[in-house]
Amino acid sequence: MTEFTHKQPELTDTRGRSLRDLRISVTDRCNFRCRYCMPREVFGDDYAFLPHEALLTFEEITRLAKVFASLGVHKLRLTGGEPLLRRDLETLLQMLREIPEIRDIAMTTNGSLLTEQRAKSLRTAGLTRLSVSLDALDDNIFMAMNDVHFPASRVLTAITAAQTAGLTPVKINMVVKRGVNETQLLPMAEYFRHSGQVLRFIEYMDVGNSNGWRMDDVLSAAEILSTVQKQWPLKPLPAQTPGEVATRYSYVDGGGEIGIIASVTRPFCGGCTRARLTSEGHLYTCLFASQGLDLRAHLRRGDTEEQLYELIAQTWGLRTDGYSEIRLAHTPGFQNKIEMSHMGG
Repeated sequence: MTEFTHKQPELTDTRGRSLRDLRISVTDRCNFRCRYCMPREVFGDDYAFLPHEALLTFEEITRLAKVFASLGVHKLRLTGGEPLLRRDLETLLQMLREIPEIRDIAMTTNGSLLTEQRAKSLRTAGLTRLSVSLDALDDNIFMAMNDVHFPASRVLTAITAAQTAGLTPVKINMVVKRGVNETQLLPMAEYFRHSGQVLRFIEYMDVGNSNGWRMDDVLSAAEILSTVQKQWPLKPLPAQTPGEVATRYSYVDGGGEIGIIASVTRPFCGGCTRARLTSEGHLYTCLFASQGLDLRAHLRRGDTEEQLYELIAQTWGLRTDGYSEIRLAHTPGFQNKIEMSHMGG
């Protein structure tokens, strides 16, 4: 691949935000039907997922990742759908870890397919960190949320497997929806205290168009923090990296830390450094975007690395995204958005 030493030292958008992180969706398929992401009435048995030939190949993903790395990206995250549904994912990891500029490769999973053996093979192949989605410990609540009757105990087993494999600290993502699982805040916090894992509470977001989002369903970051703080005193922690989305807190008694991701009530658009690549090769510069750039078409028509570089650089350079900063000034549904299951979180 062509070296781009003659380019600008740092790529920024119209608001001065650097490009540092790339989230790569490897499949649009998922074996869960979580109500806030892939509700069954929309993603039913007859839903038309992408055919295999429409997906980017591992070689195409790696080629694009190299271009993004030359533009300043040093962190990758594999997402879906459920990324472990993509066959031979270890092969992709082995290819991505050979990119010199990439220092960190993470993955977000629901944990349903993660055995101890699989966790070890992913770690050996190049995965460095793992985030696992778990919205409740109570099986009735959790199974109602994932809508496939999958028990929390099996996700907990997957988390242990990841920790055993050295994918630490494992981050646990809990989407909190008022009237659904807010009773699980303290049980989840208690379970993961002193575990070496990091629990992150996520405000319920209006990603996509099918989850029926209402502001009334959002349990705010302030409410979440107050609930946990009353039980176990917390103190704020500084951000570890620029553009970090979670506000971090540590337990005063040494029980570890938690994070709160508050895209709705405390927008962090001003520091966003993330680009997103869908499984069929569309580039999006915002989680709430409605339109993307078809990089697959450019790849398959034979564009050079130089051409891809210029195309991506121009797209990021013109970026103005700030959806979360304007959300509350509009009525729900004012912008048609791509589904999170398609883009990756």
